[in-house]
Amino acid sequence: MEDIKKTLASIQLEVGKIATQQMEILQLTQQVNLLQAQVSGYEVKLKKKDDQIKELEKRLDVAEQYYRLDDLIISGLKTRHRAYSNVAAGNNADDTTAEMETLESQVIQFFGSKDIPIHRNQISACHTLPRNNKNSPTSPAIIIRFVNRKDKVGLLQQGFKLKGTGVFVNEHLTRKNGNIAYAARPLKKAKRIIATWTRNCKVYIRTNGATPEDERVLMVKEMDDLNLYK
Repeated sequence: MEDIKKTLASIQLEVGKIATQQMEILQLTQQVNLLQAQVSGYEVKLKKKDDQIKELEKRLDVAEQYYRLDDLIISGLKTRHRAYSNVAAGNNADDTTAEMETLESQVIQFFGSKDIPIHRNQISACHTLPRNNKNSPTSPAIIIRFVNRKDKVGLLQQGFKLKGTGVFVNEHLTRKNGNIAYAARPLKKAKRIIATWTRNCKVYIRTNGATPEDERVLMVKEMDDLNLYK
C-alpha cells in the first residue's frame, strides 16, 4: 500500500506538471493565433498600400507620357561644334555667341537635305539627352519638341525618307512604354505577332490570325499583356 501511495503521489505530481505545461502551451497557442491575426491584418494593409503605390505609379506614368506627346527622339545624327569648323578652316573666332553651331540649325539642315522641311517656328525646344557613358563614340540622342503635335506626326510619317542614313526618329516614350515597345520587337521577329508600332506614345501590336479578318490590333498597356504571345 505504501508503494502504491508513493506511485500515486508521483503520478499526481507528473499530472500536475503536464497540466501546467498544457496551460503554457495553450497560452502560447493563443499568443501565436493573436500574432497571426495581427500579421494577417498587416498583410492586408500592405497589400492595400502596394495597390495604392501601383495606382500612383500608373497615374504618374500617364502624366509623364502626356507631357512627352509633342516630343521626338532623334538618334544617330552626328552634330558638330562651330569651334571645330573654325579650327578646320584656320579661323580663330572669339565671339562666344558664335562658338557653337546651334543644334536646332543642324537638325533643320539635316532633315531639309532629306526633303523633310522643318521650320524654326515649329520647334519649341531642341537639346541633347544625357548619356550614361560620356566616353561613348556614338552621338548623343536629340530631343526635339514641337509647338504643334501635327508637325510631330507629319515628321514621323516621312520617316521612310531616312532609310539608309543611320538616323532614326521615334516618339519620346516613358521608361515603362519604352520597355514594352522593346519587348514587343522580338515577338515580331519570331513571328509571334505580325507587327508592332507606337502612335501617340502608345504601344500597339497586330496579332496573328488565320485570315486578315481574324487579326486584331491591340494596345499594350502592361508588360504582362505580352506574355500571351511569348
